[in-house]
Amino acid sequence: MKLIGSYTSPFVRKISVILLEKGITFEFINEMPYNAENGVAKYNPLGKVPALVTDDGECWYDSPLIAQYIELLDIAPALVPRDPKAALRMRQLESLADGIMDAGLVSVREQARPAAQQSPEELVRQREKITRALDALEAYAADGTLKADELNLATIAVACAVGYLNFRRVSPGWCATRPHLVKLVETLFQRDSFARTEPPKA
Repeated sequence: MKLIGSYTSPFVRKISVILLEKGITFEFINEMPYNAENGVAKYNPLGKVPALVTDDGECWYDSPLIAQYIELLDIAPALVPRDPKAALRMRQLESLADGIMDAGLVSVREQARPAAQQSPEELVRQREKITRALDALEAYAADGTLKADELNLATIAVACAVGYLNFRRVSPGWCATRPHLVKLVETLFQRDSFARTEPPKA
């Protein structure tokens, strides 16, 4: 298998962690989606990471779909419940975490623009999305929907989302009022799969 992505993408990290946890051997191909010559477009017409190329030459893209494909391989540990409705609930939590990643990426790109061209309104909008989503995840961690000692698609996605906020210094101080979420991600960050996929220091 080949995983096409960048070392700093939280979506790529999510898939890398899943592959590592399942012990699936893969080759990582580092492609920056924002380069002038976007090599990712060979695998995904949208030019976005991650993309996964199977040993049979099939190409899959968009991280939720890749995660679902990997789960269909039926390789332990199972990261999504067998029950369809329970699986759907877990994928909604994944979607919430992915939304934090999206908002974080938009914020980073907006702040990379010249100061005169930045939109304060857009930055506020993305910050509010992140705040609401983190509050929801804190509630899920507090009521046991998300458990610090359970490795599954939702907890992996949440830890990758928070890891990206920390890496890019988006929403600083997010952890001050969310102790259950802090415990969850700190537990996940101790796993070898997360240590091996930590983004490079700038």
